[in-house]
Amino acid sequence: MRQNRMVKLARRPVGMVRGEDFQIEEAPLAELAEGQFRVGVEYVSLDPAMRGWISEGRSYVPPVKIGAVMRAYAAGHVVQSRHPDFAAGDAVQSE
Repeated sequence: MRQNRMVKLARRPVGMVRGEDFQIEEAPLAELAEGQFRVGVEYVSLDPAMRGWISEGRSYVPPVKIGAVMRAYAAGHVVQSRHPDFAAGDAVQSE
C-alpha cells in the first residue's frame, strides 16, 4: 500500500534550522472523494521564505503550527482522479 509521507514542524528553530526541528511521518492514503484528485509530487521548492513561515511571528502568511505539515510549493502529475477537470497524467503545480 502506498503511503503519504509528510514533513511536519516539530519545534520552532532557534538560530540555524536543524533536522531535529522537523519530523517525518507516514500515513495510509485516504480514499478519494468525488471532486478530489491525488498528485505524485516530483518537485518541492526549498526557498528563503520558509524560514519566516516556521518563525513565531506573523508575516504575509500565518506561521506553520507546531505539528502541522510544512507548506511548500510543489509540482507533479495527477496519479488518480475523481475530479472532472483533472485526469491521470496531467501536470499540476501548487499555488
